[in-house]
Amino acid sequence: MILKPFIGRKLELEKLHALHRKTAPSLVVVKGRRRIGKSRLIAEFAAQTPQHTLWSFAGLAPLEEMTAQSQRDHFARQLASLLKLPPLSFQDWSDAFEHLSLHVREGDIILLDEISWMGAKDPSFIPKLKAWWDKQSISIILVFCGSVSTWIEENILNSTAFFGRVALTLTLMPLSIPESASLLKTIGFQGSTYDIYKLLGILGGIPWYLEQVSAGITADNIIKQLCFEKEGLLVLEFDRIFHDLFNGKGAVYKRILNSLKDGMKTLAEIRHDIDFVQSGTLSQMMEHLIIAGFVYKQSLWSFKTTKTLKQSLYRIYDPYMRFYLKVIETHKAKIELGAFDNLPLSQLPGFDAHMGLQLEYLLLQNRPLLLESIGIFAADVVADGPYRQSKTTTAKGCQIDYLVQTATKNLYICEFKFTRKELGIEMMQEMQEKIKALKIPRGYAAVPILFHIGGVAASVETDGYFYRIIDIADLLWLQR
Repeated sequence: MILKPFIGRKLELEKLHALHRKTAPSLVVVKGRRRIGKSRLIAEFAAQTPQHTLWSFAGLAPLEEMTAQSQRDHFARQLASLLKLPPLSFQDWSDAFEHLSLHVREGDIILLDEISWMGAKDPSFIPKLKAWWDKQSISIILVFCGSVSTWIEENILNSTAFFGRVALTLTLMPLSIPESASLLKTIGFQGSTYDIYKLLGILGGIPWYLEQVSAGITADNIIKQLCFEKEGLLVLEFDRIFHDLFNGKGAVYKRILNSLKDGMKTLAEIRHDIDFVQSGTLSQMMEHLIIAGFVYKQSLWSFKTTKTLKQSLYRIYDPYMRFYLKVIETHKAKIELGAFDNLPLSQLPGFDAHMGLQLEYLLLQNRPLLLESIGIFAADVVADGPYRQSKTTTAKGCQIDYLVQTATKNLYICEFKFTRKELGIEMMQEMQEKIKALKIPRGYAAVPILFHIGGVAASVETDGYFYRIIDIADLLWLQR
């Protein structure tokens, strides 16, 4: 099998190889957002150990008519295909696993992909899998993969059945900005820096989305094909994700994300927006969205005491999720009618303004890169993240794109600007107003930072007001 270009995941591969060198059977859990590359990581790992066999099995996506036997039949078909045998049949998971044991050899890798789908309909699946695993004596690696991370948390990681048995847990995050740019380059995309960021601002660092980019097509045409055509992959993707992950319960989760598409909110604000009853259920649902990789919980903190406050802010973490809800879904009726087929992307109302916010979401996914570009060591950070100061009788309200507080009593106030035009002196004035509104304790310094892509006027460069003026084009090819 010829694998597509593989970028990043060096640390994860190192950990897998270190485990593979051990002489005992090892259990691995790989979790993360759908399309993040979980099974692709294991395929790459297996490709680097060609002397051993990868036994790869995937559960069937959940449908109402699906049964436990449907999943066993699918497993049997996959096993027969791997063995190049006539169709097999298993009425019990124990029989299926024991039959697999007849063929597995020392050093082999077994992948149970979308394990939550595989076992969801059969309450005996986990006990029988555990009983089979406990009998293993040769040094094989068994990998559990799944997009429904809450199921994995409850049934594997926090379950007494597998307590103390998981040797390695990997949670895959989006590729970094440099890794994403490298993947686009490997694919053959030749657009400008602005075009690369336009793609990354929508696709994020999700490998499967980035792999949909074709060489020889402009960024605008790629975005139109994926996001503004009736059968566009990213037009259909949102509903597929919610159907597969939340199994028919996606409506409330979608309402939560809709509440967050315009910016950060507290739990109370979300509850009010979606008219949700007062209970602990909403907190639990927020946790599910966080584990799924779609929402981020940002703790607020006190500059003076550096302690975390009780109130937290929630924001959409995933750039594609925000773009779908804010842009694609808003125009879905027109997309269905083909209204954008012959319309340049530049004529889509407010598109550039939307892209400015998309860039913000992308940069916030790349916190280590931001700190490195400012010149801050992670060990010196007391707290960081987007910051919102609520309006009170003694303070103005203000919102900071990204704020970093360090142990040396510096507050780095960062502004993100995604525009092709040169930024002038008004940018300094805007930053000055924000800092003036911020309640800064005595003895602290406010240090302004500007992240941009379209250049800045000479007067801004020479003024010395900004501690750092960072062209995000430089982030694309950083080697970390």
